[in-house]
Order: sequence, then C-alpha cells, then structure tokens
Amino acid sequence: MSITAERKQTLIAEYGSKQGDTGSPEVQVAILSERIRNLTGHLSTHKKDFHSRRGLLVMVGQRRRLLDYLKRANVTRYETLIGRLGLRR
Repeated sequence: MSITAERKQTLIAEYGSKQGDTGSPEVQVAILSERIRNLTGHLSTHKKDFHSRRGLLVMVGQRRRLLDYLKRANVTRYETLIGRLGLRR
C-alpha cells in the first residue's frame, strides 16, 4: 500500500524544482497521488477495509487543499502539475 523509498526519490527528482526539494506543493501532490493510486487498488480488492478507506479520504482532502493553494499562488504551475499527473481538474 505504501510507496517504496526508491519510488519516492524518483518522484522528488521528477517534480522537485531543485535537488532535495521535498516541501514544494508539486512534490507533495505527486507523492500523495501515488499513495492514492496504490490505496485505490488495495480497496478494489478489500472492499470492507473501512479504516484504509478513511485514510484514503484524508489523503484526497490533503491533495485537494494543496492543489487549491497552488492554484491561488501560481495558476501556471497548477495547470502544469495537473497536466503532468493526469488529474481531471
């Protein structure tokens, strides 16, 4: 369900603006999106895992807040990020 350290490092390198950039909204949204994808797959097999489902809803809310912040702060970065991640909005 969780992502590996290697995958997390590749996401940081891909979406970060500089080396070791883990705090930017782009990196945080990318990591959350990866975790959401993994957890969605888990929940398709384990339909009654309501504790993990709540964790998924918390992660989706966190990602939504980060995306709203990024949209307020810089619209071009927001549009670039959702295009790269393949999010609907």
